[in-house]
Formats: sequence, structure tokens, C-alpha cells
Amino acid sequence: MQHSTDRILTTHVGSLPRSKAVTDVVFGHEQGTPVDNAESIIAAAVKEVVAKQVSTGVDIVSDGEMSKISYATYIKDRITGFEGDSERQPPSDLEEFPGFLERQASSGGTPTYSRPCCVADIRVKDMGPAEDDIRNMTQALAATPATEGFMNAASPGVIALFQPNRHYPSHEQYLQALADAMAAEYRAIVDAGLVLQLDSPDLGLGRHMLFKGKSEAEYQALANLHVEALNHALEGISPERVRLHVCWGNYEGPHHHDAPMELVLPIALKANVGALLFESANPRHAHEWEVFAEANLPEDLLLVPGVIDSTTNFIEHPRLVAQRIRRFADIVGRERVIAGTDCGFSTFAGFGAVDEDIVYAKLESLAQGAALASQELW
Repeated sequence: MQHSTDRILTTHVGSLPRSKAVTDVVFGHEQGTPVDNAESIIAAAVKEVVAKQVSTGVDIVSDGEMSKISYATYIKDRITGFEGDSERQPPSDLEEFPGFLERQASSGGTPTYSRPCCVADIRVKDMGPAEDDIRNMTQALAATPATEGFMNAASPGVIALFQPNRHYPSHEQYLQALADAMAAEYRAIVDAGLVLQLDSPDLGLGRHMLFKGKSEAEYQALANLHVEALNHALEGISPERVRLHVCWGNYEGPHHHDAPMELVLPIALKANVGALLFESANPRHAHEWEVFAEANLPEDLLLVPGVIDSTTNFIEHPRLVAQRIRRFADIVGRERVIAGTDCGFSTFAGFGAVDEDIVYAKLESLAQGAALASQELW
């Protein structure tokens, strides 16, 4: 992975707004009504979204997750064992505010698509979709001066978070099977020269969803199991080629049940990765830079704090972005900080809290803030 050797580099978490044409493709696939020329539509969209990222000043870019309906359920096309749908379980913070929860659902704030259950043995089903994503991304990347490219993949834990186990005798065995199957996708991404980003909101969001009925000790034990499974899937892959994204759910809401970073960070640091991406801009987690200041961090770990909120249409002022970057540069040094976003801007195809044009305006502000911070740090 690139370091900020002579200026603060910029990146983001991964998903970006899809056009109607792209949304039609992914939902057509989901519903069994394929769209003509789907492959060329996705390839063209990846080329366009990579170019747009570069034009806003983003250094380390992604394919915007153009081909995926969501960051976790896409796996049903790539590994076996998943069918049907499952009951939705709202986060515990929203359960305390049923009026707000109902308003979110009625206003379209709760995307609808199938979340299959695990009902049979898990193994690699089809590497074709991953290979298509990699080809589209590498071709698009080659046509730009981008510093580096990354590709998202679901961690074993986040798959378990959203796709309930109805087959394996234990949660641990379920995780093990997921890790074994997903390892092929992880390896393919790295072997193609891309940075692998593992999305693992189960470590944060999982506390008030999958683990919401558990004690703190039970949560810690289960979350540690998730990291062990992730590390198993990464065996043989250099940590320098992997970054881990941790978050508490990319939605506007109370978030007053979010596990504190003091609890999440020691678990996340057990992952064999070279960079950690995390929320640090929204009102619930902006103060937690203090946790990093007091933590015993690995000397080679890159920090990618979110300095742009992904759930609001406010465009952060570049000066504020620079201030947020400086906080972390003062903790670990300028070379070990890359400016990022709290989460993705289109976690689910066809849905995003932030207007598409504003998304790119926010990314421009991210780049401007990084440039200001660079002037002060070099």
C-alpha cells in the first residue's frame, strides 16, 4: 500500500452512487430479469467512476462497487449455500425510537432486497463475477494517473452478520466455512495488483445487531472469533496488501448504542492488515481520535480516518478536513495517515443519503483539506 510520503494521500471507503442504468443491471440480475449488454454497462460505469474519482483529487480509488447490489449480499452469486430471504433485525438504537424507524422505512430509507440464509455447505461457486470486477477495475485504473486501486470484499464476519446461519452446527463452524470460501476472492484481488479492502462492520455494527442480546464479554469473544476467521482467510497474503474497514452502520440515526472505540479497537488490531479505516467525522465518533492517542498502535499500521461524513449533504469545509487530518498525523506521524471517508456513499445500489453531485463535491473538499494539511505538515 502507498504511504503519504510527501503529502497526505486521499481515498474513500468504496461504494459510490450508481447510475440508473447500473441500478437496472444489478436489480435485473437480482430479480432474474437480466438486462441486455449488462457486462458492457458495468465496464463503462467502472471506467467512468474511476475517472471521476481521479478528477476530484482522490488518489487511491475503487470501482465504486458498481456490480454489487450491496457490500455483503453479493456473495450469494460467488459462493454456494445461500438461498431465500431472512427476517430483518433492526439495530438496537433504532428499536428505542420506533417512530423514527417507521419514518425511515416509509420514506425509502430502508433498502429492500433479499438477504439469503445459509442453508447448505459453503464453497466456491463461481469466480467469474470476481474476475469480471478485477478486469474492469484494472483496465479503468490503467487509463488514469491514480496512485493506487483497491477493491472491496466482504469479510466472513459481515457475511455472517447479514446472512443468518441455518445449516452449520455452530457460529464458529459457519465462520470457518465462510473464511475458506472467501479466501479465493481475496487472493484473486491481491494477485491482480489491487489492494484488498475487507469490509468488517460486524466488529462495530455487530454489537447492536448480531450481538445486541449479548453481554460485553460475550460480544468481545464473538468479535474475536470473527477476526480469527478473517485472519484464516488471509493466510499467505501480506498485510501490506490489505486494509480493513470498521464502522457502526452507514445510516443516519441515534447511534447511542454504538460500541465505543475503546472496545472495538483492540479487537480490530488483531487483524493481519496494514491499514485501518474507521469512522471519525460523524457526531457519534468524532471525539474518538483520543482513543488512538492513548492506544498502543503497531508501528507499521496506516490509519485512514473518516474525515468526511457519508450520511449528510453538508460539504465539510477543507479547513475542518485539514484539522481532522492533523489530529491523527500528530498521533502516528504524517506518513502513516491517509484521509478517508466514514463509510461508502452508496452502500446499497439505488440508495444513498447523499446526493450524487454532492458526493463528488465532498470528495473534492476531502482533497482540498488534504492539500491544506500537507502544506502544514511538510
